[in-house]
Amino acid sequence: MKTKIVPDTSVIIDGRITEIIKELKNSEEIEIIVPNAAVSELENQANLGRETGFDGLKELKSLRELANEQKNIKLEFYGKFPSESEIRGARVGRIDELIRKAAEDNDAILVTSDRIQALVSEAKGLKIRYMEPRIIKIQPRIFELFDSGTMSLHLKENTEIFAKKGTVGRFELVRIGAITDREKLDLYAKEIVEAAKSDPRGYIEIERRGVTVVQLGEYRIVIARPPFSDGLEITAVKPIVKTKLSDYTISKKLLQRLESHAEGIFVSGSPGAGKTTFVQALAEFYLSKGKIVKTMEQPRDLQVPDVITQYAPLEGSMEKTSDVLLLVRPDYTIFDEVRKSTDFRVFADMRLAGVGMVGVTHANKAIDAIQRLVGRVELGLIPHIIDTVIFIESGKIQEVYELSMVVKVPYGMREADLARPVIEIRDFETKSPEYEMYSYGEEVVVIPIKRKFRSTEHGGEALGEDVRTSKTKKLIILRSRRFDENVRIFAGKDYIGTARANRAGNVKIKRNTDVGRALIEAITAEKKIKIV
Repeated sequence: MKTKIVPDTSVIIDGRITEIIKELKNSEEIEIIVPNAAVSELENQANLGRETGFDGLKELKSLRELANEQKNIKLEFYGKFPSESEIRGARVGRIDELIRKAAEDNDAILVTSDRIQALVSEAKGLKIRYMEPRIIKIQPRIFELFDSGTMSLHLKENTEIFAKKGTVGRFELVRIGAITDREKLDLYAKEIVEAAKSDPRGYIEIERRGVTVVQLGEYRIVIARPPFSDGLEITAVKPIVKTKLSDYTISKKLLQRLESHAEGIFVSGSPGAGKTTFVQALAEFYLSKGKIVKTMEQPRDLQVPDVITQYAPLEGSMEKTSDVLLLVRPDYTIFDEVRKSTDFRVFADMRLAGVGMVGVTHANKAIDAIQRLVGRVELGLIPHIIDTVIFIESGKIQEVYELSMVVKVPYGMREADLARPVIEIRDFETKSPEYEMYSYGEEVVVIPIKRKFRSTEHGGEALGEDVRTSKTKKLIILRSRRFDENVRIFAGKDYIGTARANRAGNVKIKRNTDVGRALIEAITAEKKIKIV
């Protein structure tokens, strides 16, 4: 007796054909007819760096080895290779149609775990064997490398295994394993992808050429392959602490603002500073106050209660996700993370539509988070989009700013006819002004507002403002808070010279002058440059 079977890509990828062969008697002749359309689809997926493609091709290799070992098993490839347009049309069933044609031509049993493929085949009168999608509870072995103090694992072929250990804001890179080869990392990657497919808490968030991003429970995993990376690499991250808002040092005034007034919030900080941990606590705080909370994430790695729905980009677009959320009408939406120009525009559109928004964005200082909006939205809209900025460092709230719009003469200017709309950025607790933002010609100016400093004429360091420096081929530029006035320049306690700050607050020094050469020497020596 001879049995002919045609597998589709779904059962090739999850290794189901070898199971069927084991079910049949050893004396029974088995002819496995693999459609070339399925091979092309798997090859295309592998070329795009997708783990499913690699898994399918490895299964075909195993089938070839099995056919070589057992005389009663015959493996052949059949049918035309799909065109480029047919491969692109795989999502609308073009490849599935070629696979059904292979089963029909050979009077074979079509084996699939794709419910739609099975229904279409039955409607066309084909022999069909439908196998429920494989659900295997897999605990990827990479997770065994985590302990309670591990935030992330870093594995790359032909290198040692490293882990980041410690507490929020104070991590140390530690070697925890010997050199790992590609074969072992391939096995880790396969386990991760299979677990993501079988675990209800698992998602393949991004799958592009050379990279797969998986969210598996609390773990976020990035698998990178050539040509995207120069070698196979796996990075796995998990949160090590879960907090409540009460765990943070928050004044009653700030707590009241978060609950009643703040509806456009940026939570900023550097990577690993504890932004995500704080935002999770804030989401649960709003939930406890009877608010409807949703999230926008890619990947969806916030650890929030199940009642908070986590949305990914719809058809690859956060803009489309926002269209749905505007229909859902949540009280607050957590946007993790706001990074690209389109993200800032989506955040602004939702906020102006009346949705309370909390955005997570990378920034080294609180003011940097606000400046990331400049050029992406109209300057006058910024206080309507963002009213509160919370800066997190080492897991703690370090700064809180509030924004408002006023019409005034900007800081440092004197003439009344220079009055204009100015965004005031104040310290929330003290209400003292920290920065001003306004248009000056075609430029947006951000001016720090600080107390005036005095200088010591004899001994000690000059008590001036520390300034930022930049260099061009011909100039050294000191960016100051002095406008259209003469200033004295110090390097630590050493007086360097006198120059003039222009109307934009820039002091320009030629490099080939005595002052310029002294400045270069001081900057190289990492001395503090100050002006008085």
